[in-house]
Amino acid sequence: MKFISGLIALAALASAAPGKAPTPLDIKLEGAGNAEIKAVITNTGKNNLKIFKTGTILDSAPVEKVTISSGEHIVAFDGVRQRISTQNLAEDAFQHIAAGESIEVTFDIAEAHDLSIGGKYDIQSVGAFSFAQEESNELVGSVPFETNKIEIEVDGEDASARRVAFHQKRTRVQSDCTGSKLSVTQTALRNCASVASLAQQAAASGAAAKLTEYFKSSTSSVRSTVSGVFSRVLSECSSTSSGVASYYCSDVLSSCSSNVLAYTLPSSSLMVYCNLYFTALPALTRSCHAQDQATTNIHEITHLSQVKGTQDYNGYGYNFVRSLTAAQNLNHADTYALFANAIYAGC
Repeated sequence: MKFISGLIALAALASAAPGKAPTPLDIKLEGAGNAEIKAVITNTGKNNLKIFKTGTILDSAPVEKVTISSGEHIVAFDGVRQRISTQNLAEDAFQHIAAGESIEVTFDIAEAHDLSIGGKYDIQSVGAFSFAQEESNELVGSVPFETNKIEIEVDGEDASARRVAFHQKRTRVQSDCTGSKLSVTQTALRNCASVASLAQQAAASGAAAKLTEYFKSSTSSVRSTVSGVFSRVLSECSSTSSGVASYYCSDVLSSCSSNVLAYTLPSSSLMVYCNLYFTALPALTRSCHAQDQATTNIHEITHLSQVKGTQDYNGYGYNFVRSLTAAQNLNHADTYALFANAIYAGC
């Protein structure tokens, strides 16, 4: 783990919808400029909706909002992957859409995808929004969506310049792992290493039932994959002067919106820990399926391509983990974090 300065160079059940399912959301995409997309989101149902926007197509951060393809080739996403607190959600983390109402949002797909070749690309988004009741901020369910597929023509040179500008943005802001944040970070990394070590041992030779609970299998192949991931997490948490990641304590990519604990930019091996991480989480918890600083570090580290390159699938928490397929669990950041919590807490 490399700190950039201050140290040494220091929902609820939202998952991809398998196909078109009954939904009160109609989302239409259209081109809105070179590598810019406008989404028109209409509530066609009879009830008002209060949807959780963090980490979705409504988020202003460069999160994964659409799938981009050129022929048979899927363009890799290289924006930020977040860990989100699902407790004490802020009101501004929600978008209200009244029955019959339409809202619009425009976003830049060039920042987090390499479109430098230019030419024609197909764009679509399939997923789900978590939602809360109007009088509450507690996530109680999800509504699926599947947009139309559109084709756009991209000026590759212009798109490439915008992507480069986004990825260089971090160099213009200095990190701030100092003072109390430095102390918290050092403790978190020590705890991360200890918890990852326990999880690595449990994955390699522990109870089959526990591994199956989280990863839906305890075959030798699954044991090898999971224990290997935790071994690499342990290595990353064991040093503040080496490792693959650059570690920031300030929001260098302006993506710490409400309820975002931390985020990772895998393409640059960069991790950011937001103010909420330092103020809302305990260092460690013995509560089952709960969040803490150590397992948040584990979550983010698994996003690194050198560790596993995990995804979030727009979902967090134990119930979401249980809803995934075995293959998805092996590539889901929160599955690793919650397994580690379960081993440490004795769940």
